[in-house]
Amino acid sequence: MFRCLNLLLLFCFISYSGTPPVGTTPVSVTEKTGESVTLPCKSEAREISVVELNRPSENILVCEKEECKSENDRVFKEGSCDVVIKDLIFSDAGKYTLNVYYNNDQTEVKPQTLKYHLHIHDEISVKKGEDLKLDVLLINADKVEHQNTISSEWTEVWRRGHRVNSDRLTDHDGNLTINEFTANDTGTYRVLDSNNEIWITVSVTESGSGSKGKLETEDNTHNEQLTAVYWFWCVGLPVILLVLVGVIVFVVIKKPQCLNRLYSPPTDQNTKEPDL
Repeated sequence: MFRCLNLLLLFCFISYSGTPPVGTTPVSVTEKTGESVTLPCKSEAREISVVELNRPSENILVCEKEECKSENDRVFKEGSCDVVIKDLIFSDAGKYTLNVYYNNDQTEVKPQTLKYHLHIHDEISVKKGEDLKLDVLLINADKVEHQNTISSEWTEVWRRGHRVNSDRLTDHDGNLTINEFTANDTGTYRVLDSNNEIWITVSVTESGSGSKGKLETEDNTHNEQLTAVYWFWCVGLPVILLVLVGVIVFVVIKKPQCLNRLYSPPTDQNTKEPDL
């Protein structure tokens, strides 16, 4: 009896300890810069009094509607407790905590807490020889890695507290700048924190490299069209005129002969000439 009771208590302890509390597992959300992202919230069937959005070092004001005149009008509530962040920028990437407070008669109010992991990505095209400025060095950024387009390995190009790993890289005011961009700088850049969580991903291509083949194809097509026009005027048209002249000459020569045959009286071969 006691043995069964101990096993039951052990099972309950394991089940309780292995189940994480509500809101402790972050919800991963991904969106591109310039777009809007929604931090979803499943509210309870009770009246909501306050919705708070926080970051590790910031308390973010949440507007009640999209048309909001405030210093942070990019963040507003949608529906019962969903929070929308519009016009995303790289600095919006990071961890968020949403606290939802409900109206009740209790003195101690415990909010419903939800956590989010916001990842932001973008695509950038750069001309060869220009400088590429990446506004990706967030407060919580620990390192930046680069994967070349022809490689599957990630190479560390920047780490907080260390010097950059290239003479063409500069770190200033939260910007990582690649000077005199080359084809070897193309590929994917990602920003990670000290826990190796990825916050920002940027795909960089060389401007004009993708459209080069298209331009060459258009040039070739244009040259082929010019060649076809040239051959038509220089060869095709004279041949057509020559054939037309031949037809006209043939008609002019053969027409009288046909008319003569048409109107000439028939001759009787059986009629004999009289004897003299």
